Amino acid sequence: MFNLYQNNYVIVVVFLLLGILLPAVALTAGKILRPNRPTEAKQTTYESGIEPFHEANVRFHARYYIFALLFVIFDVETVFLYPWAVAYEKLGIFALIEMLIFVILLLIGLVYAWKKKVLKWL
Repeated sequence: MFNLYQNNYVIVVVFLLLGILLPAVALTAGKILRPNRPTEAKQTTYESGIEPFHEANVRFHARYYIFALLFVIFDVETVFLYPWAVAYEKLGIFALIEMLIFVILLLIGLVYAWKKKVLKWL
């Protein structure tokens, strides 16, 4: 019997294969088992039960995407801060300093974005 702590790569490879094979098998089985009867009515654009009356391609300013990206970055920051806050008493002052460095780097990025006027909505 092998020791799981010595064979961590085996676990990673198993999860990687499962992560690739399960969706591939499910999608392939769905494609094989589902009925496929395309008609002209099924291939038209459906927009809340009415016929579309104008072009669907609307251009958005790139600033909206940057704004959304900044939101995601600071949202992920809370994901990293939560476990630290829960285990603060066990981690001690070293973890406090590491988290302060992390938050300061994010604040530097926020100030940079602010100076570049990325946060200006219009």
